[in-house]
Amino acid sequence: MGKKVRASKDSAVFSAVAYVVLALISVACILPFLLVVSASFTDEETIARFGYSILPRKFSLEAYGFIFKFPETIFRAYGITIVNTVCGTLAGLFLIAMTGFVLQRPDCRYRNKISFFIYFTTLFQGGLISWFILMTRYYHLQDHRLVLILPGLMNPFLIILMKNFIKASVPHEIIEAAVIDGANDFRIFTDIVLSLAKPGLATIGLFLALAYWNDWFTSSLFISTPAKYSLQFYLYNMLNNTQAMRQMAQTGAAIGVEAPTESVRMAMAVVCTGPILFLYPWVQKYFVKGLTIGAVKG
Repeated sequence: MGKKVRASKDSAVFSAVAYVVLALISVACILPFLLVVSASFTDEETIARFGYSILPRKFSLEAYGFIFKFPETIFRAYGITIVNTVCGTLAGLFLIAMTGFVLQRPDCRYRNKISFFIYFTTLFQGGLISWFILMTRYYHLQDHRLVLILPGLMNPFLIILMKNFIKASVPHEIIEAAVIDGANDFRIFTDIVLSLAKPGLATIGLFLALAYWNDWFTSSLFISTPAKYSLQFYLYNMLNNTQAMRQMAQTGAAIGVEAPTESVRMAMAVVCTGPILFLYPWVQKYFVKGLTIGAVKG
């Protein structure tokens, strides 16, 4: 009886300490985001004079008005980024999961050699110049919308991650039983592997979605038409123009408009990160659901 009471007290102390530590970590994660949101709604002069604060000292929508001054262009950039993220994530998930499924099969004859070549690309790469030449001269994707989707479909690290996850979560006996029942490889992949690999799919899907959503570098290399800019590259150009206007104003040049910089920078962060935040609860729900699929026996 004494051991049970002592165990319950130790468990209570551990839970209390864990909750305190998690609360401190949560505050440390939430506080910077609150500062960014507050600064985006603060007057530029107030930020320059008093700095950042949890609550806006002087509420202002000047930064958002500057960003959405031409709403059709920014909403078009939003649409391009959303399409790239959705199409790239779905296609990348399918290809990465299929590759991982094949490479973990014991009956795949060249799986070790193929796995080595995939792993080799994580250590040695051709470099930016060769990649640029490949995309423009051989694939002819210069200023094409597909250049924002195709390069991110197959990631070596994610392929290795999915391969190991499928190997650990999908018993080979289930696949053998499905083969005996007459199921082909594609049927096994779609009906069995994808069902049991939901935690891995949720994790890799999150990595892919974040990579596509935050990608601005690909647009800067290959896209020259402003109507095809992604959201991040569009805002990046806007921020550069804003800083250039501020520098011109400081040198005494008459530019006719005074653009905020700090508040615009914070507002851009909110505009970029706001929509992707809704992805986390969705992924978390399916992640937890996938973890419990194989827990029930019978």
